[in-house]
Amino acid sequence: MRIRDDDALAEPEFGMAPLIDIVFQLLIFFMVASSFQKDERRLDLELPDSSTATRGEVSVDIVVDVSREGRVFVAGAAVEDDELVSALSRAAAGRGTTPVTVRGDRLAHHERIVRVLDACGLAGLSNLSVATVDGGEAR
Repeated sequence: MRIRDDDALAEPEFGMAPLIDIVFQLLIFFMVASSFQKDERRLDLELPDSSTATRGEVSVDIVVDVSREGRVFVAGAAVEDDELVSALSRAAAGRGTTPVTVRGDRLAHHERIVRVLDACGLAGLSNLSVATVDGGEAR
């Protein structure tokens, strides 16, 4: 005689709560990750090409943008020429080894970029780099 066990034949169920939790965590991750580069996307800069550009894993603490018109932005905020050294000093918080990346538009005057680099030196910053795009990259 065969005894039927109704509990053994129950269909497996998938819990929706763990799936909803994972989707919610992914949503939060992408929202937070996309906000990190907000200041970088604010300016529409065309960086110059470089055939010897290297991709380093450098942590950038201060980003200085120079627009095509010659306007200077430190961490996304517009800065006048007479305030540039003090703005860089404040951004570095007294650490002279703070990495600084100067992102100059490819059509910006070279003199403007040199003045920004000079201001970095006057602010006591020595870990400087100039952003470019790889010569093989599309714009």
